[in-house]
Amino acid sequence: MNRSNTLFKSVLLFATAWLFVPCDAATPVATSYSSELVFPLHPQHNHAPGIVECPNGDLLVSWYRGSGERKSDDVAVLGARRRKGRRDWSAPFQMADFPGFPDCNTALFIDSKKRLWLFWPIILANTWESCITLYRVSTRYEREGTPAWDWQGIIPLKPDNFEPLMLQGWDERLKLAPIPEARLKEIEPMKGRIQDKLLTRLGWQPRCKPTVLSTGRILLPLYSDTYSVSIMAISDDDGQTWFASKPLAGFGNIQPAVLERRDKSLVAYMRENGPLDKIRVSESRDAGLTWGPVGTMELPNPGSGIDAVRLSNGHWALVYNDTLQGRNSLAISISDDEGKTWRWKRHLEHHKDGSYHYPAIIQGRGGVIHTVYSLFVKDGKSMKHAAFSEAWVMQGDGE
Repeated sequence: MNRSNTLFKSVLLFATAWLFVPCDAATPVATSYSSELVFPLHPQHNHAPGIVECPNGDLLVSWYRGSGERKSDDVAVLGARRRKGRRDWSAPFQMADFPGFPDCNTALFIDSKKRLWLFWPIILANTWESCITLYRVSTRYEREGTPAWDWQGIIPLKPDNFEPLMLQGWDERLKLAPIPEARLKEIEPMKGRIQDKLLTRLGWQPRCKPTVLSTGRILLPLYSDTYSVSIMAISDDDGQTWFASKPLAGFGNIQPAVLERRDKSLVAYMRENGPLDKIRVSESRDAGLTWGPVGTMELPNPGSGIDAVRLSNGHWALVYNDTLQGRNSLAISISDDEGKTWRWKRHLEHHKDGSYHYPAIIQGRGGVIHTVYSLFVKDGKSMKHAAFSEAWVMQGDGE
């Protein structure tokens, strides 16, 4: 009897260790979860991260830091690295800085040629409307510290047929729900700005990572606070040149994350920047060139960034603030039917105090899902990284 009890306890201890062993890029575990701050809480504004897993298994994270956002000329893009198999992150290092101009939202991406891309906007006149998106490319980024950049460029866009498509989008938006009078006063002048050629070509900035379609086409999701709409920068030559899609003109839909279905159609999920309080959604049937009406889905949105990834098994993962107000709750949902339903949900953060937002999400080796997001608490700000399995999400809260 004692021998049986000893054997049972040994099996139980082994199972418990298997369940809670910390996971990293090289050690996926069926129901594992681990998390840590990328750097200690910091007094300055640290925000808008990106994340990639490098070919050697390292994780690389980007974000911007400074005394504020668009109005603060000391803002620069920083990065940090976590070596494969380790839990600690390197000290932050500078990834990009145009002295005298704010450098803001970051997105990271590794292409089919294993080149690292960093996308971010510089703010020319301390307004979001004056920004322009830049990029840097590196083939030598697995060394210590800052990647050695091989190339830097800008992504100027010239949207075609912009005015009629924006007016059509305005009509579609009015069908969804009435717009409060105070909000109408802000939006109505926008109609005059859609005729301004300079404004239609400035102000497009990144937030979420690019999506590579099955054809090899690259879509870089961009958005404009000038018009509160989104657009795609498209490249069919591995990023050598870029051109603009037709706008996703939902007036309040920004910061898209794009996923490709098995039938090659696309879905863009977007932050709602107006009174609808739900994640915005639009679809494309022509590889991102044109987009259908911008509607809403059932999941809530309090005016905060989201991100999504297609998992290796075909499931979709969406990370978002699941509230109508505030950013104190951050959740991840899983869909096994390409976004028709979201059957599973688990919280990454759910606290009365603090703000947990602007997530970036990828899937790494062995199926491990990685997210990094801005963490704001009373003692400072940081980026928080979490690594977990799909099975961990499917267990739900309280497990």
